Amino acid sequence: MNGQLVRSILRGSQLSVRALSTSGPVRSSEAALDQAARDKIHPKLGNRDVVGWGFNGTASYVDREEFPLPAVRFKENTPDVMALREKEKGDWKALTLDEKKALYRASFCQTFAEMKAPTGEWKSIVAAIITALAVTGWIVIYMKKFVYSEMPHTITRQWQEDQLNRMLTQNQGRIEGISSKYDFEKGEWK
Repeated sequence: MNGQLVRSILRGSQLSVRALSTSGPVRSSEAALDQAARDKIHPKLGNRDVVGWGFNGTASYVDREEFPLPAVRFKENTPDVMALREKEKGDWKALTLDEKKALYRASFCQTFAEMKAPTGEWKSIVAAIITALAVTGWIVIYMKKFVYSEMPHTITRQWQEDQLNRMLTQNQGRIEGISSKYDFEKGEWK
């Protein structure tokens, strides 16, 4: 195999590996918004920090495995969160585990394990399919019972045999039709 193909396959299998640094996100002038964009976006965002470009270049929050860094923080800036952000600028060894988790949850809604966890959505899809099939079945039964008329008597096997005998008796289609395929002397089909 081509070396570049192998590297791309290996890189694709490592998409869900998230590497977080121990320092807060660096705000560059690229991620900062001008006042017109801020006035347009912030009524929707509330008091949240815009920390990057995001998935598609807009300031929105989306949990995606293949794009682990959303453009805005998940939670709004409350006094508790701001106090933790000031504390995180120092030594991270001084932070407790609960404080680290609170900082993570202020920036992200889900962990990768939560993103990959099965949702159980398949159950509702299967239930909808089974319900649709059941409703369709009941409609077919209703139509056969109350809407359609009874089958005509000409559809029975006995009627078809009698009709064939009548056609042979009347010699219908003697040259190229049904009677041409019947031997009248022997009483059997040719």
